[in-house]
Order: sequence, then structure tokens, then C-alpha cells
Amino acid sequence: MLHGVRVLDRTTGIAGAYCSKVLADAWADVVKVEPPGGDPLRARGSGGLFEFLNASKRSVFSDDGLIPVADVLVVDEAISPDAYRTVNPQLVIVSITPFGCTGPWVSRPATEFTLQAAAGSTGHRGVPERQPLAAGGLLGEWLSGTYAAFGAIAALRLVGGGGAAEHVDVSMLDCMAVTMATMPSVFASFYGWPPTEGTGRTVEVPSVEPTTDGFVVFTTNSAQQYQDFCVLIGRPDLLEDAKLARPLVRFERREEFEAMVRGYTSARTTEEVLADAALLRIPAGPVLDGSTMPRFPQFVDRAVFQPSPSGRFPQPRVPFRISGAPPRPFERAPAAGEHRGDVSWEPRAAGQTHAPTDTPLPLAGVRVVDCTGWWAGPAAGQALRALGADVIKVESTRHPDGMRYAATKPPTQDQWWEWSPLFHGANLGKRGITLDLTTPAGIEVFERLLRSADVLIENYTPRVMEQFGFGWDRVHAVNPDLVMVRMPAFGLDGPWRDHTGFAQTMECVAGMAWLTGFSDGPPTLVRGACDPLAGMHAAIATLLALFERDRRGGGRHVEATMVEAALNVTTEQVAEYATTGTCLRRDGNRGPDAAPQGVYPCAGVDAWVAIAVATDDQWERLRTALGAPAWTANSTLATAAGRRAAHDAIDEELGAWTSNRDAADVAAQLSAAGVPAEVVISARDVVHNPQIRHRRLFETVRHPVTGDHPLAGMPFRFANVSSWVPGPAPTLGEHTTEVLGELGLTAEEIAELEAAGVIGQRPAGA
Repeated sequence: MLHGVRVLDRTTGIAGAYCSKVLADAWADVVKVEPPGGDPLRARGSGGLFEFLNASKRSVFSDDGLIPVADVLVVDEAISPDAYRTVNPQLVIVSITPFGCTGPWVSRPATEFTLQAAAGSTGHRGVPERQPLAAGGLLGEWLSGTYAAFGAIAALRLVGGGGAAEHVDVSMLDCMAVTMATMPSVFASFYGWPPTEGTGRTVEVPSVEPTTDGFVVFTTNSAQQYQDFCVLIGRPDLLEDAKLARPLVRFERREEFEAMVRGYTSARTTEEVLADAALLRIPAGPVLDGSTMPRFPQFVDRAVFQPSPSGRFPQPRVPFRISGAPPRPFERAPAAGEHRGDVSWEPRAAGQTHAPTDTPLPLAGVRVVDCTGWWAGPAAGQALRALGADVIKVESTRHPDGMRYAATKPPTQDQWWEWSPLFHGANLGKRGITLDLTTPAGIEVFERLLRSADVLIENYTPRVMEQFGFGWDRVHAVNPDLVMVRMPAFGLDGPWRDHTGFAQTMECVAGMAWLTGFSDGPPTLVRGACDPLAGMHAAIATLLALFERDRRGGGRHVEATMVEAALNVTTEQVAEYATTGTCLRRDGNRGPDAAPQGVYPCAGVDAWVAIAVATDDQWERLRTALGAPAWTANSTLATAAGRRAAHDAIDEELGAWTSNRDAADVAAQLSAAGVPAEVVISARDVVHNPQIRHRRLFETVRHPVTGDHPLAGMPFRFANVSSWVPGPAPTLGEHTTEVLGELGLTAEEIAELEAAGVIGQRPAGA
């Protein structure tokens, strides 16, 4: 796939390492340039996380002489690419920084924890009775690394096609803003920005529930799933209370509702509950941790976990499989500086390149047939559309994308199905058609569409495409050059093959929920990150499959499994348990990388500031900013270990200091002093952040039904691309006539299809 691509990784930590790991797994030659003492990640825990992230790489202490002959440079500092372009005009530069390389916040101190607060992630998680709650597991780092890898591969496609080299400017804040809260600003815009009520913190009801031997998670995203859930717990009478069908009402009455739920779950084992839920096709899963993930039957059956090269722990495989292009076998992580003097890359021949203004988008001329629904699948299609592909979204009037039903207008209003903020946010710029694939006429048109396409992407449960008759063998026969990307929740085989899975399920099965929550409470859902995470891994796999097709010819079958993308992000839990016997656990807003770290009350109603002291120097800066009060003079607090031991006392003192101050003033004062601190904002207010506005993450999009709304593009910038938002999401069937005409159907044939109900622009029965 990326054979012969040369990558220099000058980063420390998770985000840059995961970006270059994705490239190394695709056979790129990755050379890690470490500081003299080695990457600090080597000393984290047992070192298992470093091993996982840096397998198959080489290590040196200096990149002298390598930049002129490299293809990709990955850095974690704000840079100007011009200095590098003078020595290597074809170099793809990937920078991963907290705020990006330009804007008013570039030099602002930050940690993953404070970025979550600024992105709105922390502000919407938890219950009103307790403080806002950050997600555990450094998810923002992993998400940023994933987007960086996608941007790097897209830029390589440009350079390989004669385009100008690019600077992929990745902002971690932007990445977290579009993934770690479920488009709250879009919802607010669709509702007309109503005044906020309460804290804005909620949990799903039901969600994570106790059993006799652990926890299970339920997902009731649709009305049918909620109705079936009431039957599951033996309370079909609840269906008579129409108000309870509304998620916010259930949250308000959560003590009453959860008592009924737990009357059922707490009397049964996890296995018994999951078996009952499967019979009713209710999305459900176990809550797993570092000790139990490798033993989950689906993962055992599919050999998802493999021995690490050192043999110290099991690690998940690459989360996608491409026919005819096996991933690189994992090789052991290098010792610090092990390969100094051994890296010898020959100079590249100068290539013919377009001027930046003439460079097309990386996927210009590529057609994608998008048969996906909800968020994960559409997110993959939207990423491909942002890169210039012609993405044709296929729905049917009998089964539109289920995301359309998460609407902000009631069914009594005409075209209510066009008022789903989530649908708009995940389908920008696509062309929308309807086709009933249960009819011979619909199948015939769909085959014509496939013959015109380069990629088919779908995320149904595996049985659905097979019921339509469009498994890989038939698709390949229809178009031998087509890349078919399948995004099953759990995989195309195995005992959980046909289980429905949503982000909530993945968060629990992959251990994300286990690390999120208070130490004295249950695991807590992260809420959404697994959807864009899975979507971006599928988009990465699509780009790699297109590399293979263009290089060697012939179509490719791609399996990009949602849960396996999530497992890669939570590998540290498995590695630590296997190597040390330690099962990492949730601990509220505290974490292993900073002390003190927490959210502290400020003046006003439900006002909070997030503070994280990651180094001893930052502690001294905090002391100075506080006026060096007597309690900070204790010499034991000069070290991270001492501060961690005194965390409760420090929290009490910090909380007393912040409680009478404005949160924005505290964040500004501490940030200016060099201490990471951010206001814990309401999730919907992220669209107003001055740094995000500078980078134009959100752009106003005009839709023919819903009007103007701010919607997010990609969370990285290309120097030669002014916008990642190609247009509004399509109305149901909006482009059917246009696309079918391109396929050669006459106006009379299209009218016949509409009369027969094969195509249309309204959901059946609406």
C-alpha cells in the first residue's frame, strides 16, 4: 500500500505516534526521531503503550540529512512549512498541535484534559448533581492521530498524482470539537438557539446497567428499540406513557425508570441479559476492561488480539483488512536511537508538479456510492466527499437513513425528516438518491450505478447487503475495478456478526466507558467518539485500497470493523493488565499525566474551570499565579508524586480560590502564566470559540428546507484548500433524477420508477 513511502516522526506522545503507526502498518518506512533521553512515552506505565504505538519503526536521535529525501514529516509543534520546502518541495508536512499553527490561541498552554473542556466534551457529560466529567483514556490524542493519518495519506495521493505538496495542519481542539460531543451547536442552531436550562449534563436512560457479574449497556436510539426494551424488562405497560418514550423525559425521571431497569438486569448475569436482548435485536453489549477484552468471544473467534512482538501482551490487529494487501506484520519497537547511522534513503527524482492553485482535490474524479446510515458510515463518506469525491448517498423511501428520524420538528410538520442536525452534519455535499433494492427495477438501476463507481461503502449489519444480493462476489462481478468497503459493527464473521452496534456499544465493549466515570460510580458513556473514529479508519482504508487499485489494478474488498477501531484506541488497558496485573480504572477527572487535575467551581451558576498541572514547572507557575499562598510552600508538592498524594487537599484549596472568581478570568490568568486551564463550556458553545472561528472549522451552510446553519468541515487544514464544506446535505431523493439521467435512463423510465415506488422524495407513509 505505502511501500517505499519514507516518514520522519519527530513527535512524542500518542497523537503523532498513532499517525505514523497507521502509516507503518501500511508498509511505510517510518523513522522515529527521538530526543536525547528518548520519547517520554517509553516511561509510561509498563512501556506497553510505547511498544504498541511504535512497532515496525526505526529510531534515531537526529534527522540530519533525512528531510531532503523524506516523503512525510510528522511534528508536534506549530511550524511554518516554508523552511522545509526549500530543501524538499515535495515534502508532506503533518503538524499535530493543540490549536493548530495559526490563530490567537497558538501559544496557549494545553493538555488533553483542558482541551476537552474547551471543546465542550466535559461540559455535557455526567449528571447535574456532580461536577462535569471528562472522558478517560486520552481519546482526543487518538482521534487527532487518526485524522492526521487520513490527512497524510490524502496529501500523499496528491503528490503522487503530480499535485503540490501539502501542509496538513491538525488542531487537536478541532478534532475533539467534532468528535467528542454529538454536534450540540448544530442542534442548538436547528432549535433557534433557545436559552439553556439546567446544567446541560445528561446520561442516556437506559445506558450502562448493573448485572450480577458486571455491567451491560443498552442503546435505544430509535422508537422501535425503546419499545422492544420495555418488553425486554417485562414492562410493556410503560408504552402507555407516551412521555417516557422521549429521552429527556426518561432522564428527568431516571430514578424511577432505572429502578425498573435494574429490577431486571441486577437479577441476571451479563450473558443472560445479552442473550435476551439479542432475541429482540436490541443493541446491547458487555462493559469490558483490560482483563476481559481479549477474552470476549467475538474477538477470540476472529483472532482480533495477537501477541505483541515482545510477547509481553496481546494487542489488537490493524482494524481493517484489504483483499490482496495484507497489513505489515508487527515488528518489535526500537530501542531509543537504535538505528542511528543505519538509515540511508536515496534522493528522489524531481517530479512534475502542478502549481498549488491548479492542484485538484485528492479524490477529484472518484465516484463513491454511499449506502450508509446513522453517523459512523456517513462520516466516512463525508470525509471522502471533502477530498473531492462525488459521493452519491443511496436511501429508500421505505428505509431512509435512520439518522433522519432524530429530527427537531414533529411528524406533523411537512418535511420533518429534513430537520435532523445529525444527518446534516454527516452528509455535507453528497448527492442523494432513493432506490428500493428489494425490487428488480431498483436492483437493475443499482447495478448501473455500481458500474459507474470507484467505491461502494456500506455499514449495514452483514446480512442486509447479502439479502439484497450484493455480497462481494456479485459486486466484483458487476464492476471488477470497484473498491467495496464494508463497515460492520463487529465483523463479517464470528458469533456477534449479526449484532447491531452503535457508538454506545463500542465504547463499552472496547473499554472506553470503563475508564470514564467517578471511582465510586458506574462506567459512563463517552457519547459519540466511536462513530467518527470508525468512520475515519474506514476512510483511511478506502484511500489505501485506492492506492492498491491504482498501482496494481483490480477492485478490492475492504472490511473496516467499528469495534476494532475502538480497540486500537484502548490498547493500553490490555497491555497494562497483561504486563503488570493492573486493571486501569476510572477516577473521575483525575488522570495519570497531571496533578493536580480537575474541574473547579467558579462564581455563577454551574460555572467551572478545568486546570491541569502536567509538569513541576507548571506547578511553580501555578503557585506564582495564586500569589504563593502558604499551603503551596510544602516541599513535597514540588514533585508530581507529592502532589498526587495530596490531591484531595490541593483540590480543596484550588476550589476555594476559584469559587469566587469568574471562570473566564481564571482561565485567562492561568493560561497567561503558562498553566493549562480552560473554561468548561456548554457543549453547544464550541462554535463561538475564537480559535475555532479563526480556523473556520464551522462554516455557514444554506439548506433548501432548513435554511442557514453552522456545520463543521474537516478538523485539519490544507495550505491549498480554502474549505472542506462542499455544500448542504441532500434532501431525500433530491438528486435521483439527475443521477439516473447520468446513468442513461430516460425521463419516461424515471417516471415509471417513481410511479412504481422504486424512487421518491418522501418516506413511505409520510
